[in-house]
Amino acid sequence: MVTTSLERAQKQKPELRGVGGMAFTELWERFSFYGLQSILAFYLLYELSEGGLGLPAAAAAGITGAYGGAVYLAQLLGAWAGERLVSPKTLVLGGGIVIALGHLVLAFSPGLFGLAVGLLMIVFGTGALKTNITSIVGFILEDEPAAKKDAGFSYFYMAINSGAVLGPLTTGFAQNQWGFHFGFGLAAVGMVLALIQYIYSARFLPERASQVTNPLPAAGVRKAGTLALVAIALVAAAAFGGLLKAERLASIVTIACLVAAAAYFALILRSSKVTAFERRRVASYIPLFLASGFYFGLLFAKFTAISLLIKERVDLSIGDWSFPVGWITMISSASGVAMLPVGAAIWKKMGPRQPKAGTKFAIGLVQIGIGFGYILLVSAAFAGSSIPFAYIIVFMFIMGSSEIFVGPIGLSLATQIAPKAFTAQMVAINFLTLALGSSLSGLLGQYFTVVSNNTYFLSIFAGAVVAGLALFALRKPIHRGLYAGIED
Repeated sequence: MVTTSLERAQKQKPELRGVGGMAFTELWERFSFYGLQSILAFYLLYELSEGGLGLPAAAAAGITGAYGGAVYLAQLLGAWAGERLVSPKTLVLGGGIVIALGHLVLAFSPGLFGLAVGLLMIVFGTGALKTNITSIVGFILEDEPAAKKDAGFSYFYMAINSGAVLGPLTTGFAQNQWGFHFGFGLAAVGMVLALIQYIYSARFLPERASQVTNPLPAAGVRKAGTLALVAIALVAAAAFGGLLKAERLASIVTIACLVAAAAYFALILRSSKVTAFERRRVASYIPLFLASGFYFGLLFAKFTAISLLIKERVDLSIGDWSFPVGWITMISSASGVAMLPVGAAIWKKMGPRQPKAGTKFAIGLVQIGIGFGYILLVSAAFAGSSIPFAYIIVFMFIMGSSEIFVGPIGLSLATQIAPKAFTAQMVAINFLTLALGSSLSGLLGQYFTVVSNNTYFLSIFAGAVVAGLALFALRKPIHRGLYAGIED
């Protein structure tokens, strides 16, 4: 479906060639990422006799949330490197290789040491790949009108969610049948396929993808290298000094995300290279950034709090067979895949009459809040007994389908309103919402361990709905600034 739609566009505009290749490269990269993430929390939680590491629930939630946040936080470095040091085209290739090696470490090196090394490699590899491949898609679509950009990024986002379905489907089955390390190995296979796809399709990319937009002088390269070594030394010292305990990781990454976002917004808003209209648009994006970060915190709770709920209270038995735990989170992504073409078609048909970004974000927040309201009722109805997994599947569908109002819209919006001097940085800021959401999901997972299920779901339901309604009430002044100077 992705390639069919893109092939039609390519017949009309030859310069669009290569979008399909990027979409499928991203599909396989997400296959490996979500394939790992779908079973990571359970690997941390399960006892040694079950093939896991037997960590406490709060530690498992902290590591899972911090890992997801660090993956997206590293993309700030990737975006910077793609403009100052190495071309986006080269960084995507190098990042893919490091990711594949990281998954192989997880597959063949058991225990906490192998886990730490493998996850760190994936963090840095994804940092190099993720933002730069999105920037490349933005280069290809930069001359298209807003409605077509939304549709194009929706198809790209559909590829992301397709990988997010296929990854857990296969790694979850492998884990269920043969153990966690077989699942990690399959994630490595997915990344190798991504590299093959990318090398083939890279020849269709525009020249801009092979260029370093703003090369760093030699002195700047030396300074950056020194700062990198200092940062590595500080992190290593903190780790050996016992400051980076598992329970603290999600908090540390959340603070780092907020500090990084504040620094990036300040840099852009104070830059003399930014016009008055561009500055106004970026300032108006800040409330949407916070709303998106909160939204993804709730969505990614499926990897933390909901994983804990599944382990503690959900009956996965189907006769003598157990439904793979990795398949539960897949339902959320599968519903996104199912709904994204529908959303893209609706936005394209409505054209300029479609709701603007703030309205779409508000709808997404309210919908995911309703999902938590639903699971609150389910939790109360089955108090003191196991919850049939069919109810969790419905909950995952409600959550996942809400993503069409936030995920692809945020990607498209970042490229539309980005100042010309800070295109990659705006894409990185958009991915910071995922970093913030991932680390926030770790904190939400830890919150889940200290309150009752009903209290947890009630507070999340109320928070999401109130946030969505507040954003809807403020949509008009936000939109006036957000689209200032942009011709429809």
